[in-house]
Amino acid sequence: MTQTERALQQVLEWGRSLTGFADEHAVEAVRGGQYILQRVHSSLREISASTGRDPEDETLIVAFYRELALLFWLDDCNDLGLIAPEQLAAVEQALGQGVPCALPGFEGCAVLRASLAALAYDHRDYAQLLDDTRCYCAALRAGHAQAAGAERWSYAEYLHNGIESIAYANVFCCLSLLWGLDMATLRARPAFRQVLRLISAIGRLQNDLHGRDKDRSAGEPDNAAILLLQQYPTMPVVEFLNDELAGHTRMLHRVMGEERFPAPWEPLIEAMAAIHAQYYQTSTSRYRSDAAAAGVAGLNAREAAACACSRRSDPTQRRMPQKGRS
Repeated sequence: MTQTERALQQVLEWGRSLTGFADEHAVEAVRGGQYILQRVHSSLREISASTGRDPEDETLIVAFYRELALLFWLDDCNDLGLIAPEQLAAVEQALGQGVPCALPGFEGCAVLRASLAALAYDHRDYAQLLDDTRCYCAALRAGHAQAAGAERWSYAEYLHNGIESIAYANVFCCLSLLWGLDMATLRARPAFRQVLRLISAIGRLQNDLHGRDKDRSAGEPDNAAILLLQQYPTMPVVEFLNDELAGHTRMLHRVMGEERFPAPWEPLIEAMAAIHAQYYQTSTSRYRSDAAAAGVAGLNAREAAACACSRRSDPTQRRMPQKGRS
């Protein structure tokens, strides 16, 4: 069994303690997390002498994948109603405070938070991760409420919320927590905060452009392209959003060219900026319009077998509806 197969199995096993968790959440977390770690591996190796954190440490890797799977699961809990509202409220409170969930069926939340607290290279990152989780959950709630309500957001309001709901801050903070990237110190720099906001806006625009057809067919209005078309039916929204994306990308490049950040931040930001081409296009279930037919075909043969084996061993597991959100 390869390291990737072992990691996938561990994420799947952990996910069984979360009501509504599906194979898709684990598979996409491992796929996305693996992409990110591969892109920054050499930089993590360079700093490992000072941090003592090995980029190939399976305990750290699995913790990172679990956090990504948690983000996917929370997104679907909001969008697809996987759990009851009172359950979701209890889960959000527990995750945001780093305490066990008050309701049964969500033991994995406390397991993951305890693991990250113990593994934190800098405890400031753990405290920040709790705050980022609260912001992420609040953004998901706000987006869901807006989409269901009569009053529509402006594009500016949507993008402001979308910067939080794309959860890039959570991803970066978890990486920093596990591999000692000193994000807590970097957040004090205005230029770093600007980079964080720009790359998150880029991620949101990429996500919405890539998922617009899927969201439209699913009747999902929480997408910039759909929102703009509802308000301005004749607007060339794809061209507009591509221009917005290009503008944010140019601003990001300017800041990155003027400022210098320690390893591995430059390749990490570059990896996230390129994720639409490198990850979305190869995602077999969550981001591809042909996902229903593809299933888990994009996993290598042994990963697919591992995933299928886990489903056979647990008949309560079911596939999630396919969707194109973050």
